[in-house]
Amino acid sequence: MPSTPLSILDLSPVPAGGTVTDALRNTVDLARRAEQSGYHRYWLAEHHLAAGVASSAPAVLIGQVAAATSAIRVGSGAVQVGHRTALSVVEEFGTLAALHPGRIDLGLGRSGQRRVEAAREIAAPTPPPVQARVVDGLLIPPPFSYAQVLASPRFALSSALLHQPGAQPPPFAEQVADVLALLRGDYTDADGLDAHAVPGEATDLQLWLLGSSGGESAHLAGALGLPFAANYHVSPWSVLDAVAAYRAAFRPSAALAKPYVVVSADVVVADTDDEARRLATPYGPWVRSIRSGEGAIPFPTPEQAAQLPWTEDDREFVADRVDTQFVGSPGTVAERLHTLRTVTAADELLVTTITHRHADRVSSYELIAKEWND
Repeated sequence: MPSTPLSILDLSPVPAGGTVTDALRNTVDLARRAEQSGYHRYWLAEHHLAAGVASSAPAVLIGQVAAATSAIRVGSGAVQVGHRTALSVVEEFGTLAALHPGRIDLGLGRSGQRRVEAAREIAAPTPPPVQARVVDGLLIPPPFSYAQVLASPRFALSSALLHQPGAQPPPFAEQVADVLALLRGDYTDADGLDAHAVPGEATDLQLWLLGSSGGESAHLAGALGLPFAANYHVSPWSVLDAVAAYRAAFRPSAALAKPYVVVSADVVVADTDDEARRLATPYGPWVRSIRSGEGAIPFPTPEQAAQLPWTEDDREFVADRVDTQFVGSPGTVAERLHTLRTVTAADELLVTTITHRHADRVSSYELIAKEWND
């Protein structure tokens, strides 16, 4: 198998019957093992108000992971800048970069305008149905509408808790420009006053943009000559649009001479296809819990998942995610990752695995790393 780097995206999942402490300690343990298995980088996601996900403060967790490892790159996938200032982000990650030079990635994700987008999506006419298609062996499912999630009362509560009263996030492009200026040390305001982020300025942070479509994030990453991460595991229907838009917009920069794309995938690997499918059984109900607007539930056991209410409507509600999860033996999953890499021309793959038992999650990552690198 070609030597395309494999990396990890971790949500610090909380298992049913477990605790947040368990989840966070499991993340640190997994990072150590990932380094031993040869993974290139280890990213922490940012999620809030979800009983089943403990990665709500990625900068704090990145510091713990970086301190527990010695060489693997560690970063955010991604900081939600819609409820943060550019300065706070640069200072936090500048501190990490000063403590762990040459190892810290700052991934930024667009957020903060979701209510407006939800209102537009709800008000828009229902688009004609789109059929699933297969592109050179890669399943591209129909798009999923997030209107229900974005318009839910719990999403509104989350937004209210994350933002100061009356605060309006600035446009994403402006925030990214401010981050870059603070990192370079040439930030000035409209009156010509300069500001310097300490720590942060002149550090060796690697800046990334993450995106789920061919929209603003992809175009901006390309125009600024930054590396870009596209989500097949969250938005499989738009991954090809995202990477195409990024490459079309790319302009060489001091950071990159040519485009660099990471593509993510959900995977569960076990010794056999049947065992992997059993371990992945809770994934559908878990995704349903997120899309219902209630937030991710603690990840059930396969036996608990089999007892949860489940209808054909539920199946359709999460089909795009379940059908694009790569589940099976090492050979089965490696072949599907090979297809994903070939179709997207990814320079690196970012895999994320959630199982109830930490030991099964560790084994999944170790099995696919060994198969991929052999």
